[in-house]
Amino acid sequence: MRSKRRKSLLVWFAVLGPGLIAGTADNDPSGITGYSMAGAHYGYSMLWMLLPIMLALIISQEMCARMAAVTGKGLADLIRENFGVKVTLLAMSTLLVANVATCVSEFAGVVSASHLMFGPWSHYIVVPLVALGCWWLVSKGDYRKIEKVLLYGASVYLLYIVSAVMAKPEWGAVFNSFLPKAPVKGYTQDYVWQIIQIIGTTITPWGLFYIQSAMRDRGAKKSDLTDVRVDVGIGSFYTVFIAFFIVVACAATLYTHGIRIQDAAQAAEGLRPAAGALAMGIFAVGLFNAGWYGALTVPLSTAYAITESLGWESGLGRRVKESPLFLAVFGWQILFAAVVSIIPHINLLFLIVLPNIVGGVLLPIILIMILRLANNRDLMGEHVNSKAFNVIAYAMTGVLLVLSVGLIGLTIKG
Repeated sequence: MRSKRRKSLLVWFAVLGPGLIAGTADNDPSGITGYSMAGAHYGYSMLWMLLPIMLALIISQEMCARMAAVTGKGLADLIRENFGVKVTLLAMSTLLVANVATCVSEFAGVVSASHLMFGPWSHYIVVPLVALGCWWLVSKGDYRKIEKVLLYGASVYLLYIVSAVMAKPEWGAVFNSFLPKAPVKGYTQDYVWQIIQIIGTTITPWGLFYIQSAMRDRGAKKSDLTDVRVDVGIGSFYTVFIAFFIVVACAATLYTHGIRIQDAAQAAEGLRPAAGALAMGIFAVGLFNAGWYGALTVPLSTAYAITESLGWESGLGRRVKESPLFLAVFGWQILFAAVVSIIPHINLLFLIVLPNIVGGVLLPIILIMILRLANNRDLMGEHVNSKAFNVIAYAMTGVLLVLSVGLIGLTIKG
């Protein structure tokens, strides 16, 4: 019996890959900042958002993963082939700006975490080491090896559960926040901003490009669609599951003590007087893990997208001569982001929040393209979206479009 259980567990673990990685990577320093601020500023009252976010994440990532399994191509490949050069150029240019900003924010998270863990000058050593480590993995490793590293990294996020438990929240109040209730009075501009920021950091354009290209690299086929959907479902649940504990940890400590924050590093520091030095240390380790995790996956997403859109060779496990542009795009982002993040007196908060703004504007545009591709019967055959699926997907895209317009308005307003 035990051997059968072990085999079944191994089968389930073998299914996990791009879906879990893409979902987990969304909980990067920008994401942790957004969830920390939501908990510190509004307590448990924003936890309800996690349920619709999980549904939106499942829908958007499932379409990309399904397209990879059916067509054997990345998202940028399909955009180029079906929408033409001009649309592809516009989409890739915007994605490049968003992804470079995101990559810088990942290293900004590494800087903040290294300050908490090792001292104020440690980032001058830690950041170059992280950059070199990411480059070494991609230039020397193949897809399977990098996937294993990222899956191990995903398990480190479980530390946030420990932080939340050590914060000693009122679990009754936590779960009561998910029950239907009358609308909260006094929706302020900051509340709306928090909603947009959390959505913008959880459902990202780069994550959609990454999951489709990674599924292709993994060799997903039509016969694997069930496994692909399981991977996406588990990854989306895990993403929101970790986000839940981040919000709870900050709500139970910072919010109840009237401590307001602007970034994840301040959240970690705020845990010290409320939950102890160990809780702070655990939160900081989680932030560092999120930083290097994103610093590896986001540049990979950009490298996939740019090379696919130009019709060049792309993918992991290839030598420099075989895919020079792929490795060049990846390496350039790592170098640029690492250098910018260690510039003295640079505004790290701005670097961490900026990707949410750019990505939030780009996301509805990318989703509209994905919906058109996923409903193209010449491309997808019998695996096009169902009518029920489309109702939910188009409604989700409409909501995100309204929120992105609201984001632009709030940004202009200041």
